[in-house]
Amino acid sequence: MSELSKHMSTLSSAEEFLNFFQVEYEQAVVHVNRLHILKRFNQYMRTTPGTADMNDDTLRRTCRELLTRAYGDFVRSTPAQEKVFKVFQDQNGQGVSLDKLRLTLPSRQ
Repeated sequence: MSELSKHMSTLSSAEEFLNFFQVEYEQAVVHVNRLHILKRFNQYMRTTPGTADMNDDTLRRTCRELLTRAYGDFVRSTPAQEKVFKVFQDQNGQGVSLDKLRLTLPSRQ
């Protein structure tokens, strides 16, 4: 495991990742979308070939680019439109009404 990978494993918040990779961000965007940004960053990392074999400099540049891209997704769009999490995929970005939730409850007889 590279030194960069080891250091990345100590980061936990979206702000820590954004600061570490020197990605400029608006706190209001991160506050609402922090989990979505990190999940999308992880998706981008998993689909980028060769990251495990990159030296630290190349990996740092790649991570910065992918994190910038992940953050940008939520500057231009919403979590419901991006569908990062299963709940949004299942509902096609639609809200769930109280009536639909009530239908899932066991009936009281």
